[in-house]
Amino acid sequence: MATRGSRSEKVKRIFQQFDTNRDGGLNREEMAALVVAVNPRVKFSDEQINAILDEVFRTYGEFIDGEKGLTYDGLLRTYDDGAGDVDRDFDALGLELNLDENKGLSMVSEASSSSIVDERAIESQKKQRTAAWAVSPNHGIVFDDTWKIVDDLEILVKRLKAKQAKDGKLKGDNSDAFSDAGWSRELGTSAEISEKRVFWEESTHDYAVFVKELGVLRNRADGARSREEAFDGHMAIGRVLYEHQLFKEALVSFKRACELQPTDVRPHFRAGNCLYVLGRYREAKEEYLLALEAAETGGNQWAYLLPQIYVNLGIALEGEGMVLSACEYYRESAILCPTHFRALKLLGSALFGVGEYRAAVKALEEAIFIKPDYADAHCDLASALHAMGEDERAIEVFQKAIDLKPGHVDALYNLGGLYMDLGRFQRASEMYARVLAVWPNHWRAQLNKAVSLLGAGETEEAKKALKEALKMTNRVELHDAVSHLKQLQKKKSKGNRGTNGEGGFDIVEPSKFKTVGERTTVRQDLANALEIRAFQKITRLSRCDVELLKKEMSETDVPVSYSGGGGPQKSIRKPNLEEILRKFLHFLKPETFQGAVKAINERILSVLDETGSARVDLGMFYAILAPICSGSPEKRKRVAFDALLWRPVNEGSTQVRKVDAVRYIKLLRAVYIPSHGVSEMMEVHGEADSSMVSLSEFLVMFDDPDWGFGIMSTLMKLEAGDRNRHGRHVCSVCRYPIIGSRFKEMKSHFSLCSQCYSEGKVPPTFKQDEYKFKEYGSESEAMKDKCICFTSQSHNAS
Repeated sequence: MATRGSRSEKVKRIFQQFDTNRDGGLNREEMAALVVAVNPRVKFSDEQINAILDEVFRTYGEFIDGEKGLTYDGLLRTYDDGAGDVDRDFDALGLELNLDENKGLSMVSEASSSSIVDERAIESQKKQRTAAWAVSPNHGIVFDDTWKIVDDLEILVKRLKAKQAKDGKLKGDNSDAFSDAGWSRELGTSAEISEKRVFWEESTHDYAVFVKELGVLRNRADGARSREEAFDGHMAIGRVLYEHQLFKEALVSFKRACELQPTDVRPHFRAGNCLYVLGRYREAKEEYLLALEAAETGGNQWAYLLPQIYVNLGIALEGEGMVLSACEYYRESAILCPTHFRALKLLGSALFGVGEYRAAVKALEEAIFIKPDYADAHCDLASALHAMGEDERAIEVFQKAIDLKPGHVDALYNLGGLYMDLGRFQRASEMYARVLAVWPNHWRAQLNKAVSLLGAGETEEAKKALKEALKMTNRVELHDAVSHLKQLQKKKSKGNRGTNGEGGFDIVEPSKFKTVGERTTVRQDLANALEIRAFQKITRLSRCDVELLKKEMSETDVPVSYSGGGGPQKSIRKPNLEEILRKFLHFLKPETFQGAVKAINERILSVLDETGSARVDLGMFYAILAPICSGSPEKRKRVAFDALLWRPVNEGSTQVRKVDAVRYIKLLRAVYIPSHGVSEMMEVHGEADSSMVSLSEFLVMFDDPDWGFGIMSTLMKLEAGDRNRHGRHVCSVCRYPIIGSRFKEMKSHFSLCSQCYSEGKVPPTFKQDEYKFKEYGSESEAMKDKCICFTSQSHNAS
């Protein structure tokens, strides 16, 4: 384009043209006139003009002079930031001709229309060029030739849409669903995306023709007079395709724009959005990180986009299951823009997801304060309140979420769970029925409806609901539930009925439970081991080879830092620790990994990070993880010892300080046997002890049944046998089929499952002064025992 005079002089002339009251500022009315005048072929709605002005006045707030509006320096900055093309606007306004204002403006439409031959094109432009993004100061189209490409592309998309709709190929047509909803809603939640997603049929001849014609438009963009114009063309093509949910094709355009201007934030950001919607979360994360890097090195130019980048980066990380890392970015977004209610909601939900309920409540309450009608935030706030035990308030907040959005599946389902926990089974079944009205194939809601009906005493209705659940899925827990129901009907126990439809039971004090044989586990040890085993199952750490911990220690270089106490530590921040856990648990799906991190955060990291610094001693963390990973007991103990050796205080030695070994054992018990461990943690003995401990001495400390982790042998037994079933034997208390060990009472001959035995439950029909139990790991053990008994009885008889 021709350049006449200096750039700043041109901006000054434009500024003077629209500062009609000559007060040295462009107010909203004057700024609107400027936007309309420099985009003569665009027919703006009032809503679009207001959106553009809001964006300008917020982004360039530092250049707003009270009521006067945007200063000359502010207008100059908008052009410096690429919001418009000075030369183009100057030419379009005809200012070089020194015409008066009215004449100049009349020249605009004449000059603009003279370059367009096809009248049809003018009409299509008037109708189509109304997307707010195309004319917004920071995302807009700069070059006239780009407009022509956009018009042609709109015609191609319309043609494809008409053909696919005619053939019935287009699924879920909702073409407005993905129009850009503004800076704070750049990416919808995954639920919104799945609800509103349009699926194009890509295998048809029509689609192949469309892609070929799209290639011609891309070549036109590549053949532009300058790199800037080519970039403008590819960005506009990408945006139009994104609007119409042609995400794969949009991605190609944004990637090409990235090649043309690698340090521009926008194409990386847009490419990340496409990748996220396509479910390619890892690649989306990489693009957002590139966008972030470009934004941070680009100075103030991209400040307006940073909150969005942080939010979308967090969402992509959550897609991978990396919730602790996501929290970091949501926090950054909320700090940069304290009114960003969506960032606060996402932060609250993520904190809830990792078990940090108090912090979650605070963030969610802030989001609701800014946006009171935010149903999703109400739902997650209620869930966090329930987790903290504030059930009555949680019910109110769930109800508020449902009032705001009557078909809110999560709110209905979670409120059903809350009513179940409170024993209000009738209300719970009503909630699950409402979930099923919205989502008929929700098998968990169907199963829970059956259980709640059972709790409410409606056995026949429960049976019907269970049958419906079985039609939806063939999961083993449903078969167990059916078997449980049959057992209850067979044996309607007298006395107390349990809250979950179990038979009546009495709870007996531990001293009355005696064991027969050396292999029978003591009740309290079993209770503790079952809890650890449950933790292993949630985290899947029992599928993580303990050797992986050793490998990570030998291959990873962690910088040494000094804690408040002054001792050297290889400490690491929680989000970085999450990355290491992802390597260990690489086989888990994102949502399962998220559950594992939550359990580890609640159980292990909360104990290790006593000060709330969000940093963890990595050597101690590995040592605490080792006993519950997979591998022989000898290997697990050895890796725990090696992890203590790996810490800076013991590095290079073959022995660990006794004080560290003692602290480790106490932390281990505090994490896995909290009823004992917390009080033991209070008593710190031998702090001044400078003696060292060898591996053999460490093993003696570790295996001590009273002060060490002697429970590990019981845990190993559970790991080996927790899939064993015992034929038709059911627990005499809970009536479920017995899986794992069976505990047989030797006098009355009733059997208990591991859980009921560990809780001291016995059927009320067998009242005894003491109970003697023998443990059978499998039915073959029980048969062998029976044969021995029978043989000895025969010998006695003879």
